[in-house]
Amino acid sequence: MNSLFDSVSLMHGPAMPNRFMLSPLTNQQSHVDGTLSEEEFTWLTMRAQGGFGLTMTCASHVQRIGQGFPGQLGCFGDEHAVGLKRIADAIRATGNLSYVQLHHAGNRSPKELIGEAPVCPSEDAETGARELTHTEVEQLIADFVAAAVRCDHAGFDGVELHGAHGYIICQFLSSDINKRTDEFGGSLENRARVLMRIVDGVREQCRPDLQLAVRLSPERFGMKVDEIREVFSWLVATGKVDLIDMSLWDVFKEAHEPEHAGKQLLEMFTSIPRGKAKLAVAGKIATPQDAQKVIDLGADIAALGRGAILHHDYPNKTKADPHFTPRTLPVTAEVLRSEGLSEPFVNYMKMWTGFVSE
Repeated sequence: MNSLFDSVSLMHGPAMPNRFMLSPLTNQQSHVDGTLSEEEFTWLTMRAQGGFGLTMTCASHVQRIGQGFPGQLGCFGDEHAVGLKRIADAIRATGNLSYVQLHHAGNRSPKELIGEAPVCPSEDAETGARELTHTEVEQLIADFVAAAVRCDHAGFDGVELHGAHGYIICQFLSSDINKRTDEFGGSLENRARVLMRIVDGVREQCRPDLQLAVRLSPERFGMKVDEIREVFSWLVATGKVDLIDMSLWDVFKEAHEPEHAGKQLLEMFTSIPRGKAKLAVAGKIATPQDAQKVIDLGADIAALGRGAILHHDYPNKTKADPHFTPRTLPVTAEVLRSEGLSEPFVNYMKMWTGFVSE
């Protein structure tokens, strides 16, 4: 049986010292211009010091127009470089891996936040998003790659491409949203072209040992399980992707599509040959026993969101006591502050029903 405290070797760069990963979490605590705040620095470094083998930033937008939420960490300009380097240096000092999640919200960018209509693979009446021109799609790919280069130069161990949760890469993958008739629309191969071009660009322009991850979600937002399984296999086949990070909403749920009734969603991805690529899974991993179970079921890495919010040192607590009982919801705002959440982050968590007690 594999242990949660085994090291995990990746195709490029250093190994993860354990199987715990901090999921990229929206927190709204960076500065208005996307530069690093002291609060964001504290949040991330507390998790690295708390034993997470891989500490990942929140979604970090690669274009100004791709901002998805207030207080989002940016990586689209050289003005962000100093703060990014500060995070990378501090996490490296703990002996754990550091990643930036590269993101563009697409039609989910609030107009009032970005000051203009959001963009999308195709015109979207529901959100008021306009269709990207062919030139703009090429620029989008280039800007994802440029952001990866910026994070590479800052000293991060890796970057993750956010292809999940209905954001722009996911919008390209979706046959419901993407109605383009050029080489970026139509067949699944065409709809995946933006993602695959970014993967190629990162490998061509970044240092050879930079780690590359891709986050995918197989349900909601127009995603189909079989199509995402195929994209998963294509990513493995490139030999360029170290880690595929599957956001499953609930790691123990069954697939919701009728044709897959009775099948465990997790098993539908652990069963895909993945060569040297590693599989991380996220979704309601609450207890150390849950984390161990996903490893026993064939995943390589347990990605924690809620657990990491409630305990900055969740891995260290688990190592000291494999039977430690994490906090249950709701918790007080004071508990969250003690775990390194700033006031904007605490207020954001109050939007989640049942998370913060009054």
